[in-house]
Amino acid sequence: MTPFSLQIDRLSSHIELVRRAQAGEQSAMGELFTRFRPVVLAVISRRVRDVADAEELAQDVFVKMIEKLDQLRQPEAFPGWIKQIAVRLTQNFLRRRVLVHDHDDMIGQTEGSEASPLANALVGERESSVREGLGRLRDMDREALEAFYIDGKSILEIADQLDAPVGTIKRRLHVARQRLAGEVQELAAV
Repeated sequence: MTPFSLQIDRLSSHIELVRRAQAGEQSAMGELFTRFRPVVLAVISRRVRDVADAEELAQDVFVKMIEKLDQLRQPEAFPGWIKQIAVRLTQNFLRRRVLVHDHDDMIGQTEGSEASPLANALVGERESSVREGLGRLRDMDREALEAFYIDGKSILEIADQLDAPVGTIKRRLHVARQRLAGEVQELAAV
């Protein structure tokens, strides 16, 4: 058997596995996990150095695979599809870790230093303006901003929640940020 024919056999076998898994066959899902776990871990480990975090993310990838497998229209695209899930979840993980780290740094800086009453008043006023600006937005804009920035949901999670394409959510967030900035500026001018 030639190396090319071996690749064809492996391709057709994973296509068949995907189809069986889509039909609800648990053993096929287990086999997909066994076959693709090393690939998923490799994708994640390129960006996440902590082994425990990488293992946990790999589990999350396969949970997402199980949830979304019925939406995969082309079983032959499974390898790229599962890698893309791994990339997105890893990016979301890293973004959240940076946000938490930045937030912890800000808290540490403010706990040890006494802010002036003027600085505290300005921070409070800015927060109040943002909250009031959010309240003046349309429901769709406010919900998108709150889900992403306050609830910490990924764009993919918001798309699932709102049953909308990822591109639509990205655009909605972009437009909502612009509208919020306009509302905050308008409030500042009053």
